[in-house]
Amino acid sequence: MPHRAGSRMDWDKLRIFHAVAEAGSFTHAGETLNLSQSAVSRQISALEESLTVSLFHRHARGLILTEQGELLYNTVHEVFAKLSMAEARLTESRERPEGPLKVTTTVAFGSVWLTPRIKEFMDTYPHIDMSLLLDDGEVDLAMREADVAIRFHPPRQPDLVQRHLMGLHYQIYASPEYLKKYGIPKHPEDLDNHRLIVYGEDAKAPVDNMNWLLTAGGVPRQRRQPVLRVNNIYGIFRAVQSGLGIAAMPDYFSTEATNLVQVLPELRGPGFDCFFVYPEELRHSKRVAVFRDFLLRKLAERK
Repeated sequence: MPHRAGSRMDWDKLRIFHAVAEAGSFTHAGETLNLSQSAVSRQISALEESLTVSLFHRHARGLILTEQGELLYNTVHEVFAKLSMAEARLTESRERPEGPLKVTTTVAFGSVWLTPRIKEFMDTYPHIDMSLLLDDGEVDLAMREADVAIRFHPPRQPDLVQRHLMGLHYQIYASPEYLKKYGIPKHPEDLDNHRLIVYGEDAKAPVDNMNWLLTAGGVPRQRRQPVLRVNNIYGIFRAVQSGLGIAAMPDYFSTEATNLVQVLPELRGPGFDCFFVYPEELRHSKRVAVFRDFLLRKLAERK
């Protein structure tokens, strides 16, 4: 009676074959699988014998897949990827979003945009224990100082997953009280006669050319003198609210700061992107997934 293909290509042998193809050597694959080099080698030889094909070229420097080996590897890799995804979905369908979720972002975005919306998220997911860490510095996600971050630059660490949330630009804002007292600038050169609040030069600016307002529409190489420098966007926002002067701020302020007026809308400052970032090991976390989807939904509403 002929052997059925299923008995020749059992899961254990295929799993070992996949690990060897990924590692490029019996020794490294054995370390990953917690098996001896000889055990790995025996399993591969048995698989090759049962299929009557050679799956690897054996070289002094390691192993290279044969043409037949490449064909088997591509199929096995795809099957394992689908199984892994199915396993994650089955686990998630059993699991309701619950447990701790620590979110970090900048002081300005956290204070002005995120915290007013957190109540809605917590009402929807009452079993998630939410905490916010507002910090303009780089909180280390790999060391689990926070679970997820909303950041305004791509992550530098290779083991972090990123999802693009939105693109932003800087726009110019002033309070109604300030404009009543000092007038509304109609042209960019009018900024020469206005009180400008800018980012502190001694602090790490979130984007290049942060203080473009000092030169926008003015005489080349001649910078305006600001009335105040602040090292934090939220501080700039509060100073503008108080009527002290005009400042450039990210355009998410336009929906939040209803008491501010946008001036010179044709002048757009530098653009930058916002990312949702989390460690690889939280890729299948239900808490992270529902928070990401909540953010995407709320950000879509601002358009």
